[in-house]
Amino acid sequence: MSILATQVAIVGAGPAGLIAAEMLAQGGARVTVYDAMASAGHKFLMAGRGGLNLTHGENLPVFLTRYREAMPQLAAAIEAFPPDALRAWSEALGQPTFVGSSGRIFPKALKASPLLRAWLRRLDAMGVKFALRHRWTGWDESGRLLFQTPDGQSAVDARATVLALGGASWPRLGSDGGWVEALRAKGVKVSPLKPANCGFAVAWSDIFRDRFEGEPLKGIALSFGAHSVRGEAMITRNGIEGGAIYALSAELREAILGSGEATLHIALRPDLRTSDLVARLSAPRGKQTFSNWLRKAAQLPPVAIGLLQETAIPSGMALASLSPENLAERINAVPVQLTGIAPIARAISTAGGIALSELDADFMIRRLRGVFAAGEMLDWEAPTGGYLLQACFATGAAAGRGVLRWLAAHGEERRS
Repeated sequence: MSILATQVAIVGAGPAGLIAAEMLAQGGARVTVYDAMASAGHKFLMAGRGGLNLTHGENLPVFLTRYREAMPQLAAAIEAFPPDALRAWSEALGQPTFVGSSGRIFPKALKASPLLRAWLRRLDAMGVKFALRHRWTGWDESGRLLFQTPDGQSAVDARATVLALGGASWPRLGSDGGWVEALRAKGVKVSPLKPANCGFAVAWSDIFRDRFEGEPLKGIALSFGAHSVRGEAMITRNGIEGGAIYALSAELREAILGSGEATLHIALRPDLRTSDLVARLSAPRGKQTFSNWLRKAAQLPPVAIGLLQETAIPSGMALASLSPENLAERINAVPVQLTGIAPIARAISTAGGIALSELDADFMIRRLRGVFAAGEMLDWEAPTGGYLLQACFATGAAAGRGVLRWLAAHGEERRS
């Protein structure tokens, strides 16, 4: 087994780890970034496939509420590295940003690859080293980091460590949650990893599934309990997913974990006043089929009509026999029974992780001197829209600053 030394080891080459490395290198630390994959930033690149949503343009007090119960612990880190700072950082790398119509912020190039390439060049110029194909497996009895490499096991003696290994979504990109047991073995409280911003299972009939798989539901409103959201959703072969679904995924997930199911209500014409919808549905049907009449009267696309019919089947409801008032009510409160949660490997992000109470104000794990943690491996979740990457950058930057303070305070003292 080879034994190497570094001043600061960063484990994980995603946004949280790389920004921590940058902060540390700026502060004069010698940094090596370790990652199990053959190159850096795999999940970051995946996030940019449909347009890299770096952050969001809403005012900071509202922005912070998106982190739900974790807001008190994350607020200081995000305030120290807010959306404006992330935009300035991107622009300094030659990637100016713009605010989209929804308030989401993107690089003008939209893709992640130009930004990542420029970032890696900057880190190389700062002296940051990379050790790829190094899968972290824990610590040895002397507190050295252990890695499995193509050349066998390697031990790294680091004065300080930043763990930024991500959650467990998209494991083929490197974040597989394999770090959980290593930390639990050290007595660190780790909440179970669960899918976040995920889809849900629905027991569609074969007829509905085969006809409408991949069809979008646009301009809808979703509600579950006291929570509601506008947006879009997509019918999948095994259920439903999409931005509006993701926005309610935390509440839906917890309900399903608690009782095995959840009923989501979908308003197909939320922008139409009930009285106007009733008036339209009072028009005579004549010789038209019910579906064709509904398409014209309520201006519903085929997938929406199909959803209405699909959800009426279990209860034996005859939609054509409903009064205009009852049909209007049904159109704007279609009950969809969710029976399961999409696998964590298919989720956009991960809930659960290292309990925030395990960290001090500098993101050091209290039980492990000189070991810091950042990014998605911490126990927080947020909706899509730029909030995920913002918190990864902000906590990574906070951990990097924390390491610098720790090194300054402890001189050449080795971590015990």
